[in-house]
Amino acid sequence: MPAVYVAGVGCTRFGRLEVPLLPLLAEAAQQALRDAGLEQVDLIVAGAMNPEEFTGDGTLGPLFASFLGRAHTPAFRVESGTSSGAAAFFAAASAIAAGFARTALVVAGEKMTDLPTPRVAEILSRMIDPTERRYGATMPALAAIVTRAYAETHHLSRRELALIPVKNHRNGHRNPLAHFQTEITVDDVLESRLISDPLRLYEVCPISDGAAAAVLTAERRPVRVAGLGEGSDHVALRHRRSLTSFRATQEAARRAYAVAGIGPAAVQVAEVHDAFTPFELINLEDLGLAEAGKAVRALVRGETALEGRLPVNPSGGLKARGHPVGASGLAQIVEIVWQLRGEAGGRQVREPRVGLAQSIGGLASMNWVTILARD
Repeated sequence: MPAVYVAGVGCTRFGRLEVPLLPLLAEAAQQALRDAGLEQVDLIVAGAMNPEEFTGDGTLGPLFASFLGRAHTPAFRVESGTSSGAAAFFAAASAIAAGFARTALVVAGEKMTDLPTPRVAEILSRMIDPTERRYGATMPALAAIVTRAYAETHHLSRRELALIPVKNHRNGHRNPLAHFQTEITVDDVLESRLISDPLRLYEVCPISDGAAAAVLTAERRPVRVAGLGEGSDHVALRHRRSLTSFRATQEAARRAYAVAGIGPAAVQVAEVHDAFTPFELINLEDLGLAEAGKAVRALVRGETALEGRLPVNPSGGLKARGHPVGASGLAQIVEIVWQLRGEAGGRQVREPRVGLAQSIGGLASMNWVTILARD
């Protein structure tokens, strides 16, 4: 893969914000441009899941470019469900690698909290197979099926699963941009309201607003895009070969590792998709960062904590940092950049040189893996 570098990054706070979508995107973009030391770019790529329904904003690429004062810079939008931010990053990096641009601004975000929760759930359900949706399936219900299958297959206890949100809230407590900055206990998780058995409130990500941005360049910078990969699978859960792993992640990881010329053992920090917190364990196994059924051991032993062998979701993850769906995949990448540059503040991992971000689109039907390295 021709060399592509991350020149600058930016991210707004995530949460329930009183700021419209375009100003949120602009805030993150301006941070990234300042960080990169650039005023102009050759290309703008925007990522968002469904701004048409969340905020009434269509043609987001040129709409945002015009709002930013760059109406004549080539601009377009990428959509990949809840992995739209990662997909936008992939598109921009691919354009630079192919020689179509020397610099690109990637920006991704979503403004969700203006709508009532039932309406948000309805919009998110569009990512579900139409037949399964017609029979009453919701995203939490399908995630609960996966969670139950995984937990029963690998004999996991409820208290073991509850350690995931506890860890991620502990990390979010150290992240000033996180939606939730309070720590929780295992008992808090187990006593929280049931959402879809066995998933409880503290095992499900919040509805959030926010935006993230990155500037990519062909010019050498300290952080390099080492590997990229995408994997797809049936949208219908009933057509999957397994309920305890995500083939789309496995394929994306295989491709990203091949491009980077490394294996899972080289990864020193990871941001993985935990919209439903048990997915963190599945993702670690699908990425080759833990053996099948053994990720819980790493969790219980503290290996995935900030001070552990392989820190996972130092940002707080989607659970604590928040999940403005279009932004999350890019926000994960921004966090990895900060970690590699030693700029993560109180959640800084000790001197990582290789980091990985994994983003899930829909119920793991279009997943992305991005590997970054500090040269």
